[in-house]
Amino acid sequence: MLIGRLLAGVLVVWATTAAPLAADLGNRTWDPDLKRWLTEEELGSIDVYLTEEQALKILFPRAQKIRAEDLRLTPEQKIRIQDRIGWKFPEESFKAFTAQNNGTVDGYAVIQETIGKHRPITYIIGVSPEGRVFDVEVMVYRESRGNEVRRKRFNAQYEGKTADDPIRINKDILNITGATMSVRSVSAGVKRALVLVDEFYLHKNQR
Repeated sequence: MLIGRLLAGVLVVWATTAAPLAADLGNRTWDPDLKRWLTEEELGSIDVYLTEEQALKILFPRAQKIRAEDLRLTPEQKIRIQDRIGWKFPEESFKAFTAQNNGTVDGYAVIQETIGKHRPITYIIGVSPEGRVFDVEVMVYRESRGNEVRRKRFNAQYEGKTADDPIRINKDILNITGATMSVRSVSAGVKRALVLVDEFYLHKNQR
């Protein structure tokens, strides 16, 4: 009986201390390189540069109609896309847009979210009807360093790229010193967006 009461007391103490601890850990980010929890200053603030509406207006200023669509991947499509881009990803659906002007497709866009060093970067990729990148706009940045990827003098490198290009650092994309993880993140997303557009729109009936 005494043992039972002692155990009950231990459980109560554990329950009251474990919950705050779990919540605390859930809001913190561990850096495997530094081998410690990161401070808020190191994580950086969340900078919102563009809303979805603003981003689409930049990409398609003359579009008469923009149709939003969720691209849902079948297991077979996901494997094929992973093979084409050269890396695996957990997502199974993506938000895409088709812009039209006078009944003709003006272009496509895909919103991507890929991890930088610690947090995801949200950006939109504009793709022409011919399957070439014509614009990349960073919408939300959540890191303390590396936001140079939103500058036009950097992301202009992606313009004209197709699904057949490597789109990799030291291949066809120049790196930014101190922002390597962000550059890799955006480059990976651009490659995936191009392959998604190719699979779902440009060669849909050939797959």
